[in-house]
Amino acid sequence: MNRLLLRSLVLFALFSSAQAADMPMKAPLAPALSWTGFYVGGNVGGGWGNQNASYSPNDPNSAELFTAANGGGPPSTSFRSSGALAGIQVGYNWQTNRSWLVGVETDLDWSSIKGSGSSSYLVFPTSLALLAVSPIDEQTLWFGTVRGRFGYLPTQNLLAYFTGGFAYGDIKHTGSYINTSGTPFGVGTGAQCNSDVPCFTGSSSSIAVGWTAGAGLEYAVSQRVSIKAEYLYVSLGSTSLTETAVALPFLGSPPLSTLNANFDHANFNVVRVGSNFRF
Repeated sequence: MNRLLLRSLVLFALFSSAQAADMPMKAPLAPALSWTGFYVGGNVGGGWGNQNASYSPNDPNSAELFTAANGGGPPSTSFRSSGALAGIQVGYNWQTNRSWLVGVETDLDWSSIKGSGSSSYLVFPTSLALLAVSPIDEQTLWFGTVRGRFGYLPTQNLLAYFTGGFAYGDIKHTGSYINTSGTPFGVGTGAQCNSDVPCFTGSSSSIAVGWTAGAGLEYAVSQRVSIKAEYLYVSLGSTSLTETAVALPFLGSPPLSTLNANFDHANFNVVRVGSNFRF
């Protein structure tokens, strides 16, 4: 009787082990990915935009160039700008639940976005008909933003977000006014426009402020590392460049004449890719 019971117990143990071996092993559940926390990262990309500029006199001498009888002054000009950019970003995310996220991000990018244009017209069109040109340049040396982010998580690894906020940047302008006709002419007592050299010239670099808005996608490769692609529209404030007449020895003491190149808002599009490391 004891032998029969022992055999039964052995057979039951062998059968149970075989059944357990045939059952699939369950993998341990991976912890849910969390987007909450601080992060820092870098980005590279490019930007492009369109710009407009017009001209205006600053004194009675330069006003002579803008009368109808003297050609009306340099006409407005438009030009395109483009260039590369690269920089860093720092931010904080707060994942409110499984599907939604809010956050704040600030970034600073070096930029080579630049463009140039030129306008030309006939000075004294009814008499001498002298051709003058006014070339100008604009370059965004760097720009930064401080933005809110509002995102949706279709999966725990993928974030789609809208973003917008404050923008600022260093905008450089250069411009000149050149008599290309081969015949010199005077501008009252404040300037002498010799042939093929600038008779008015100027440059400036100033901080402009404005706003930005855009959208992007960010994918979490792991709990700490993510990659992203982003589009921003940046609009910075309008500025004016003062061009001053070139001093010549025979002008004496009268103040030099000036005119303005008036640039519209520095608007440009930005597309960039980057990566973030979460703490």
